[in-house]
Amino acid sequence: MKNVLVVDDEKSVRDSIKMILDYEKYSVLFAENGAKAIASFKENNPDAVFLDIKMPGGIDGIDVLREMKQMNAEVPVIMISGHGTFETAVEATKLGAYDYLPKPLDRDKLLITLRNALEHKKLSDEIVKIRGKEKILGESQKIKEIYAVIHRVGPTDARVLICGESGSGKELVARAIHRTSKRAAMPLVEVNCAAIPAELIESELFGHEKGSFTGAANQRIGKLEQADEGTIFLDEVGDMSLQAQAKVLRALEEGKIERVGGNKVIPVDVRVIAATNKNLPEEIKKGNFREDLYHRLNVIPITVPPLRERRDDIPILVNAFIEETCARNGITGKKITERAIDILKNMEWRGNVRELRNVIERLVIMSVSSEIDAFDFEMLSFAPRDTVDQIVQSSQSFQEFKDRAEAAFIKHQLVQHNWNVSKTAEALEMERSHLYTKIKKYRLEREGKGEDDEGNSSH
Repeated sequence: MKNVLVVDDEKSVRDSIKMILDYEKYSVLFAENGAKAIASFKENNPDAVFLDIKMPGGIDGIDVLREMKQMNAEVPVIMISGHGTFETAVEATKLGAYDYLPKPLDRDKLLITLRNALEHKKLSDEIVKIRGKEKILGESQKIKEIYAVIHRVGPTDARVLICGESGSGKELVARAIHRTSKRAAMPLVEVNCAAIPAELIESELFGHEKGSFTGAANQRIGKLEQADEGTIFLDEVGDMSLQAQAKVLRALEEGKIERVGGNKVIPVDVRVIAATNKNLPEEIKKGNFREDLYHRLNVIPITVPPLRERRDDIPILVNAFIEETCARNGITGKKITERAIDILKNMEWRGNVRELRNVIERLVIMSVSSEIDAFDFEMLSFAPRDTVDQIVQSSQSFQEFKDRAEAAFIKHQLVQHNWNVSKTAEALEMERSHLYTKIKKYRLEREGKGEDDEGNSSH
């Protein structure tokens, strides 16, 4: 069921639109002013919005539209007005409004516009999925085994429990399962149980009725209801409160939910994928996790290995992250040397793939050369404390070790002296011409390269 937010200060208009949309089986949310509209949009993430242009309270429809587009530009917003001007319509369109309907509202025109807007959103979402599919990268045996499980269980409705350390890529496995499922055209709704306070997790999952607790100013549609006919991904499920666990277990057993503060039973058809970085059998022993819920979730277990257990995949991941970072930031394509790859393969990676991605992004952005080399590591704050050991391990000869160590030391001195060649040469007790030779030999560069210490171009 699609959720539509109707924003208008006139109750008669809200009631009229509700009557039309109820008959067409849409779920309708209301807001009578700009502030409540923004709050409801943020809370409920509706599929579409009807937004009045002229409203009291200091925040008009154009301001609300601007705010909504900043929060989620993909949600279609249809402007409505009884006294709008052509200029206002043009301004709204420029800000991203999907369409503009004059009052009094024509029923057929309203429904056609809404259907077209939702279809447009669906196509946009599919394009985003196709372009930005996050793939599980790697060719190691452990990753191949995960691929095999995904393709076997994806087309079923079996519940899956994904275990692994933080940053290992559990969410990518969940998304891959959803993509290969018969529910792929329906939403995948993600809930990070660790990021939601215990007192709000039930409202987040099941929704709430207006006035059900302090601060519940509007009705809220919960994540399980949003995921109807699709998949819900309960990330870090081990952090869920015992009270919420009991309600989730009941929802799984009965296929029904009740919003907080409500008494209406709402049927939901969802596939559940859960993930955790905790040892759930140990949490059960400690009394922190329900054993019955564990068995409900753990129909198909998948364990994602930490990066240190699949080091052979690091070159594949590194090159993919370099390409992605360059494309996203408009940077000319960069390469990475084997020496740099060797250092990366020997690092500990306690943060797993997430840490590797962040390191590569920093290297791509901060290195001034078109090629990332071992020299770049010494100058960045993530460089391992045992950099010398890394150079020792990855150098193939004594001469290579000496060259790399010298290059690292010279680059450090150049940075310390703000790339003033004269001052750096003086600190190193070296002729300036000799330092220039070293800089050229080791391809040490920074933005603005080619300028001497007086700021003039060298010839």
